Amino acid sequence: MIETAVYSTKTYDREYLSAAAEDISWRFFEFPLNAQTAPSAQGASAVCVFVNDLVDRECLQGLVEVGVKIVALRCAGFNNVDLDAAREFGISVVRVPAYSPHAVAEHTVALLLTLNRKIHRAYNRVRELNFSLNGLVGFDLHGKTVGIIGTGKIGRLSAQIFKGFGTKVVAFDRHPDSEWAKSHGVEYLDLASVLAQSDVVSLHVPLVPDTFRLLNDVTIAQMKPGVFIVNTSRGKLIDTLALIAALKSGHIGGVALDVYEEEEGVFFEDLSGQILQDDELSRLLTFPNVLITAHQAFLTREALSEIARVSVANIKRFAAALPFIEGTVL
Repeated sequence: MIETAVYSTKTYDREYLSAAAEDISWRFFEFPLNAQTAPSAQGASAVCVFVNDLVDRECLQGLVEVGVKIVALRCAGFNNVDLDAAREFGISVVRVPAYSPHAVAEHTVALLLTLNRKIHRAYNRVRELNFSLNGLVGFDLHGKTVGIIGTGKIGRLSAQIFKGFGTKVVAFDRHPDSEWAKSHGVEYLDLASVLAQSDVVSLHVPLVPDTFRLLNDVTIAQMKPGVFIVNTSRGKLIDTLALIAALKSGHIGGVALDVYEEEEGVFFEDLSGQILQDDELSRLLTFPNVLITAHQAFLTREALSEIARVSVANIKRFAAALPFIEGTVL
């Protein structure tokens, strides 16, 4: 039985991982994995980590010292892992590349609809018996132009959902899928053109050096006045200070975020009753045209089941010296 230490765990992680494999010895830790907590993996051959665990060189060195052989990411993103160091130390790294693109794509559209039609504000009003409609005016999505930045699985599904609303969808991707675009009536353009034409810009790219702060003071200035921005991908795709400045000036009409540039230590935690120490996040929360959810786009039963299935399968395959599931190896 392979012993696996699981970090940054919540109740749903325990439930779905335990149900997926009774023959793995799970050790669940609520705290994150990093260089300081790596010794807690003593005795485990595998560790299972999430988006805000910091698996850098120092952490990997600590894992090697306690006998860990494999890092299983229960997510698609891997910018928090030093892959070069992992290879150097002989540690395998696997991920879950496509747990449920539908979950994230649907949450993307849900965020936009909620923000635009001010459903969250209306919900709170009605609970206080305030049935006034003042300040709740939105706009029709039909006939608007939606810009999709990144047309991987999630980006493509988001584009297809937006097409169902009768929008014009334009897209940017460094590796365009022309056949898909033609079959779904999507037009590929360069990034500047997508930003300039779009009433809504939705981000669906991974965090790599080329996409770090993709939206900054320069690229935001290229956008249409009143543009709505949705980000369900990675927080560091957006320069938060530039975003705040554009919100204050009125250049941006609305922002819906499921991720945030400095979310580590904040998202996934209950900080109610505490003073929020992040001044930029505090400022964002003051804007009436900003809607933030705490990295929950993935959180569906189907996604959690698939995350558990793939993670368990790869850990078992490693223990049996079998090839990992295709597409999961980093």
